Amino acid sequence: MDAIEIHGGRPLAGEVDVSGSKNAALPLLAATLLAEGRHHLGNVPLLADIATMGRLFDHMRIDLDRDEVDPRRVTIRVPSSPRAEAPYELVKTMRASVLVLGPLTARLGHARVSLPGGCAIGARPIDQHLKGLAVLGAEIRLEHGYVESSAPRGLKGGRVVFDVPTVTGTENLLMAAALAHGTTVLENCAREPEVVELARVLAGMGARIEGAGDAVVTVHGVESLAPMKVDVFPDRIEAGTLLVAAAITGGNVVLHRCRLEDLDAVAAKLREAGTRIEPIGDGVHVQGPRVPAPVDFRTAPYPGFPTDMQAQLMALCTVADGSSVVQETVFENRFMHVSELDRMGADIKVEGHTAVVKGVPSLSGAPVMATDLRASASLVIAGLKAQGTTLVQRVYHLDRGYERLENKLSQLGAEVRRIRA
Repeated sequence: MDAIEIHGGRPLAGEVDVSGSKNAALPLLAATLLAEGRHHLGNVPLLADIATMGRLFDHMRIDLDRDEVDPRRVTIRVPSSPRAEAPYELVKTMRASVLVLGPLTARLGHARVSLPGGCAIGARPIDQHLKGLAVLGAEIRLEHGYVESSAPRGLKGGRVVFDVPTVTGTENLLMAAALAHGTTVLENCAREPEVVELARVLAGMGARIEGAGDAVVTVHGVESLAPMKVDVFPDRIEAGTLLVAAAITGGNVVLHRCRLEDLDAVAAKLREAGTRIEPIGDGVHVQGPRVPAPVDFRTAPYPGFPTDMQAQLMALCTVADGSSVVQETVFENRFMHVSELDRMGADIKVEGHTAVVKGVPSLSGAPVMATDLRASASLVIAGLKAQGTTLVQRVYHLDRGYERLENKLSQLGAEVRRIRA
C-alpha cells in the first residue's frame, strides 16, 4: 500500500498549476448522460474518483476514452440506450455515482442506482434527491439496497424545496429538470461554484436555467440537449490546500490556474493568519508568515468557509501563536484527523462539534494514518512543517481528490516522496 514520506522544515517556493476540479468534473460526466452523442471534456483530473466513474460508464455501456497525447482530455460516447444501472460495487467507493440518478430518469424514464450508504466523515443521505425526483413525478422504490426510479412518460416540472442546501442534490435535480416537461423551481439550492458551472454547461447544451448561484433556481424543461464540449475549471479545494501548505511553511509560491474569487472565505482566514495573498496573472501569489496568527472559523455551505478545507486550516492553527476555535457544522465526524495531528505534537481539544487548537512552537514528524480525503491532506500539510520525518499512510484517500499532490509539492521544493509501506 502506498504512503507519503515527508521530511519537513522546508519553505515552499516556486510556481505550480492547479488541476481540474474533481467536484466539477464528476457532475459534468454525469450530465453527458442527458444527450446522445460524442462529448468532449478537457482538463479532467487524473484521480481515483474519475477512474471509478469511468468503470461505471463501462458498466453502463458508455465509452470513455482518454487522449493518448493528453490523458486529461476525454471523449465520452453516449449511446441511445445505455444501461440505466449503477451497481453497489462502484457506488460504495464513490458517493458521487448517485449523480447518474437524475439524468438517467429524465432521459430514459428509469434508473436503478445503489444506495451509497454512509462514509467516514458522517452520514450523507440522498433523501433530498429522492424527494425532488418524486415531486417531478418519478415513482421511487427502495428495494434490496437500490433506488429504482421510474418515469415512463417523462418527468414533469414542479416546485422542489430542499430541507437543507445539498450540492449533489441540487446538481441531480438540475439535470433532471433540464429534460422535464414544463417549469421546475428549485428552492434552498446549494450555491457552490461547481453547481454554477454545471448550470453554465447545461445551458451550453441547450438547457434553460435561471438563477444559478442563487438560493432559487428556475429550470424550463426542453425536449433534448446537445453534447457538451468544455474544459473543467480549476479545483478550488486543491488550490486552497496548496495555499495553506505555502502559508504553514512560510513559503513564497505562485499558483497558476487558480480562481481566487472561489476562495474568498479561505483567503480571508489565511490573511487573518498573516498570509499575503494577491492575484497575479491567471492565479495568485502567496507568501506565508514567519509564525501564523491564530484564527477562529466555522464551516458553512458556500459562500461560507468550506468543510472541505477545515482539516487543512486546522493544521495551520496547530503552529499558530495562540489558540484557535474551529466549529464544524456540516459533517458530524470530521474531526478524525485530530488524533493524528496530536500524534505529531499538536494540542487540540474536541468537545462536540468544536475544536480548540492551542498553537505549539513546533510539530514532530511521526507515522500517521489518513481517515478520509481532506484529513489526509491536513496530515501532509502538517508533515511539511514538522521536524523530522512524517509517514502518511492510507494515501488512497488522498488520491481520490488530489492529482499526485506529492509531485506538486516536490516541484515547490518540498522533500516528499511516495513509497510502498
